[in-house]
Parts: sequence; C-alpha cells; structure tokens
Amino acid sequence: MMVPVLLFLLLPVAILSLPVRFEPMDCEDIYINDSTHSGVYTIFPAGQPTPVKVFCDMGCEEDSDGGRWTVIQRRMDGSVNFYRPWEQYKNGFGNVSGEYWLGLENIFLLTWAKKYELKVDMEDFEGGKVHARYSTFSIDSEEKGYKLNIGSYVDGGAGDALSYHNGRMFSTFDKDQDSYYYYNCAERQQGGFWFRSCGNVNPNGLYMWGHTNSYEAGVRWQTWRSSYSLKAITMKIRPLSLDDVEE
Repeated sequence: MMVPVLLFLLLPVAILSLPVRFEPMDCEDIYINDSTHSGVYTIFPAGQPTPVKVFCDMGCEEDSDGGRWTVIQRRMDGSVNFYRPWEQYKNGFGNVSGEYWLGLENIFLLTWAKKYELKVDMEDFEGGKVHARYSTFSIDSEEKGYKLNIGSYVDGGAGDALSYHNGRMFSTFDKDQDSYYYYNCAERQQGGFWFRSCGNVNPNGLYMWGHTNSYEAGVRWQTWRSSYSLKAITMKIRPLSLDDVEE
C-alpha cells in the first residue's frame, strides 16, 4: 500500500515541474518575453485557446514611442481587397505580413481583456508621414454591433478625424448599421468601418493613388489630406500603463 501513497504525495511535485506554456495575449506580452523585433507572431486574445497570427510593431531606434503595438489593420500597397462581407470583417482576412484586418471578434476580445490606446500611422505618396493618437480604444461585442469607443485625441499631426465615428456600430455592404438614411455607407465607400453618415475616415476604402475626384473615395483621413487616397495607413493598439489606467 506504500506505493500508491508515495505516488499521491509526489503528484503535486510532478505537476509543478511540468513546463508552463506561454500564451501571449498581445504584442506587449511578446515584447516582455524578450521578442523585441517587429514581425509576425502568434497571440491568444483574452486567453482564448485559438491562436491568432498578428503583426507586432516593436518600434525602432528612429521611433521613440516604445513599440509593443498590436497591429489591427494595415494598408500599404493595395494587394488585398477590403470590400468584404460582414463575416470576413468579423473573423479577419488578408496577409499578416502585408495588408490585413485582424477581425472584429479578435479586436473585441483584446480590448475586453485590457485597456488600450490607439495609434494610427499614415503616409502619402509624396513621402509625408503623420499619425493620430487616441487616449483609449475599445469595441463592444457583436451583440452591440462592435460599437467603437475611443478617448480623446492626443497628438500626431493628422488631425482628429476619428472622433466623428465614435459610438458608431460597424457596417459592411451586407450589414448596414450606419445612421445615414439614404444609402449604405460601406457600400458607397467600398469598405467596412464604423460609419456615421458617412464619415471623415475610411482606412478600408478602395486603394487608389493620391488625389481623387471625391472626398469620399479611397483610403481616407479627411483632416490630413482632403480628396486624397493615402499610400499607407496602420491602426495599432497597445495596453495602457497602470498610471494611465488610474487617470
């Protein structure tokens, strides 16, 4: 009878000696675990068991913002079609090493588990670069239309075009949740987003090249370049520090 007793006593020791599997929730977790180079990594939003590929912007010597950003959206060359139905915007699409959309459900899980800030990097075809930074960022669940919640505009030179969209549900060409009476903004502007009626921002619009004949066309951030489709735009989020959360 001594053998079973010994096994029972040694069982907790054996469990404690098993290797602990590291499952990062976002790019900050990856950075803290000594992976400090920008690139594609695997995360588990809100500790979910399903792995998600994401691009992590870890910063560089020329960039003093500290890196650790989880990229939720990126346009850079027009290689991916962003005129997609609701289900694809929900689940995510594209090439994580290039242009992609992380997925509304993944973004919801990330921002449900932690408090985040938002930074939007932009570039035009003339070499100009600006950004827009917001103090907080989150979205609600699918039952609430993945409603957008952002805090105050902080800085960046791009101007505050996104606040107009705050509090709006997400719309696609097959799921119209904007507040415009006459038509579906996502269908008209050829990309899903948190439209009002319709809006000043459309990073998911049809990829064009510079000046356009309409303020609604293209990849837009209206307070920086009017009637202009941007060369590149990236939306990325990072957990707030404890000091920021307490404020």
